[in-house]
Amino acid sequence: MTLLTDRVLFIDGEAIIIDKPAGLPVDPPRDGAMSLENHLASLTFGFQRWPLAVHRLDRDTSGCLLLARNPKAHKRFTAAFEAGTVEKRYLAVIDGVPEGDMGTIDLPLKKISSAEEGWRMVPDKKGKSATTHWTLIGTHQDRALIAFRPETGRTHQIRVHALHGLGAAIIGDPVYGRPGEPMLLHSRFLSIPRGAKPPVQATAPLPDRFVDAGFPATLIDDAGL
Repeated sequence: MTLLTDRVLFIDGEAIIIDKPAGLPVDPPRDGAMSLENHLASLTFGFQRWPLAVHRLDRDTSGCLLLARNPKAHKRFTAAFEAGTVEKRYLAVIDGVPEGDMGTIDLPLKKISSAEEGWRMVPDKKGKSATTHWTLIGTHQDRALIAFRPETGRTHQIRVHALHGLGAAIIGDPVYGRPGEPMLLHSRFLSIPRGAKPPVQATAPLPDRFVDAGFPATLIDDAGL
């Protein structure tokens, strides 16, 4: 079992940011696999209360995940996410090269479900508003490393916007792309404002699976990300 105590990026009396490994669900899954809940007792760091996740990352998405260390902090951080004041940056490799170097994807999203395919998110004018800014970082063998900055926090937003906004799914996406490879989606940076206090923020290192796919960390460093 991966020790999340070795993956703490930020900690103080109110918050912890961990570098969640890909493959670890935040909520207990139906298949009975290990989840974040199995690690919470080891993340108390002297407090009696277990920390609580403030938001969610998909099971196969790695990177910055915020935990609140008390109920009052959890309420304030949740309000910050709902108000859209949290700064988030993601890195992803898509199965193609987009036109242009940067842009904004504005596609409302709606949840659909079928017995054959299960549930998924699709673009729909009647869905909830969803906006994502993107920047091309580099290319390798007809694949592109993209930095995504979502303004909203819809379920699967970046994954659906990559497919329908840029015309290429994220590598390894089991729902919107072609499964068989590790999904190359990573929560790189997270910053939560706290008024007069310094923000809670952290940057998660680039996972090895990105390097193995031909996108070294120097690309990210050179881009200032």
